[in-house]
This record gives sequence, structure tokens and C-alpha cells, in this order.
Amino acid sequence: MWKFIVRRIIITLPQILLLSLFVFLLAQLMPGDALTGLVDPNLDPAQIALQRERLGLNNPWYVQYYDWITSALQGDLGQSFRYKMDVTDIIAQRLVNTFWLSLLTLIFTYMIAIPLGITSGRFNDTFRDQMIVGYTYVGFATPLFIFALLLLWLLGFNFGWFPTGGSVQPGLTPGTLDYVLSKLHHLILPALSMALITTVSTVQYLRSEIIDTKQKEFILTARAKGASESRVYNRHIFRNSLLPIAALFGFEITGLIGGTVFIERIYSYPGMGLLLLESISQRDYSVVVAVVLLFGIASIIGALLSDIILSLVDPRIRIK
Repeated sequence: MWKFIVRRIIITLPQILLLSLFVFLLAQLMPGDALTGLVDPNLDPAQIALQRERLGLNNPWYVQYYDWITSALQGDLGQSFRYKMDVTDIIAQRLVNTFWLSLLTLIFTYMIAIPLGITSGRFNDTFRDQMIVGYTYVGFATPLFIFALLLLWLLGFNFGWFPTGGSVQPGLTPGTLDYVLSKLHHLILPALSMALITTVSTVQYLRSEIIDTKQKEFILTARAKGASESRVYNRHIFRNSLLPIAALFGFEITGLIGGTVFIERIYSYPGMGLLLLESISQRDYSVVVAVVLLFGIASIIGALLSDIILSLVDPRIRIK
């Protein structure tokens, strides 16, 4: 088992290195560079050229990449001209918000998907199954940003049950109970908006797996031996049907990356997704590169987690 995990981690490291190179080269094609916005454009061109030379922006791209990646490994991701502070500090502030949003979304997703998938698979071709399948079809057809805007209008502006922006009520002291409850209150609507849409694929996977597993020979054998229906479902069908859900866990994390960009923009939630959109519009070069790189690393780690989790629940797939 440990050999499999170590092997997968070793394979992941060059993927991250290639990703950083790809992100850096794409950033080189963007208008401007790391100096853009840091200096007054009306400054003497000779002074600007001196600054570019001092920062190494006139060096060949491979030299610039080496300087950038070595600094990034030491925690130095440059400086944001918009916020006038280190990119590392900005990301540290925003990353916490996105982490809690993603975590609550995952909790909501599985709280909704597993009961619905089990019910739909166990009672397939019944009215309950048709209602659940209808919900998944609507979810597949509805764009996330449309659904989020609808819930924002309905539950935020119309009924006033949830805040319509921000991550916490202003004026509260961090660490207090009121502060924690306010953070949770601001999280519920964005997380629920994303979970209600992203859960549909998990419901469909679980439903299909349960229906397929019910027809397997070992299930028919268990029933022939006189096992109760509840024992057949709890000990055999459900256990085997959860394998693809475990495999999808890491990819759920990857899917959250694209979702949080839309959700954070719609709800004005100060996380990594909103930071990325604002930085692109402001041409904040250093922040864009850092955030895209972190999103890519999160996707790679999500795939790694999927492989590890699946190998834990099903040892047959481990690489020998």
C-alpha cells in the first residue's frame, strides 16, 4: 500500500513542475509583466528600463522561470501592485475563506447525494426514483451561475434569510461565537447553491451502481441463502456501490475550483475565485500567476487523493 502511495506522489511531482512551467509561459504572453502597475507610467523611460534590469525582466525566459520558481519554493510569490502587499499574504487571507466554502459544499453535496442516490437505486422505476432522476436532469441542464443567481434573489433578497455578500458581518471580533456564527451564516447560501448543482452527477453514479450491483451473482446468491433484504443492501449492495463515490471524491475537489470562481463572484465572497477574477481585470500579473498555479496544484492533488482513496477501498486496483 505504501509503495503505491509513494509511487503516485513521485509521479505527481513532475506534473506540478510541468504545470508551473506551463503557467509561467502563459503568463509571459499576457499584456504587461510583474513590473506593470508597480511604477508610474509617466516615469522617465530610462528609470523604467533600469527597474526592469534590476528585476531581471530582460533575462531569457528560462532564467526568469528559474528565478521565479526558486522564489516561489521559498514562499515568495512577488508583490501585488493593486493591494501593495505580498502575494503570499493576500492568498493566505483568501485561501481560508475558499477552504471553508469548499468544505461546506462537499458536506452538503454528500449529505444530499448519498440518500438520494441510495433511494433512487434501491427503488428504481418507482415514483420516488422518477422524481430524483427528474431533479438530476434539471441539475444537469441548469448552469451554475443561473441557479446561484436564482437562489440569491429568492433566499437572499426576497426572503432575507441569508446575507447577499461578504464573508462575515462587519464589526465582529474574530474568535468570538458571534463571529463564527456570522461566518457560517454567510457560507450556507453559496455552499448550498453549488452543492445542489454539483450533487447531481454523484446521485446518478450511485444510482447506476446500485442498480447494476443488484443484478450481480453474489447478490442473488446472498438472497438465495435467505439473507434479509436489509442485510443484502447494507452489507453487500451499498458497500460495493460506494466505490465509485470514493473514487470521485478527489475529482469533486477539482470540480469545486471552477465552481467557486462563479459562486464567489455572484455572492461577492472574498475567496480565491473572486481574487482571480479581480486580478485578471486589473492585470495584476503576480497574483494571477500565483492563483492559477495553486488552482492547478489543487487539481493534481485532487486526482492523487482519488487514486489513494480508491486503492484503500478496493485493493485490486493497486499498481503492483
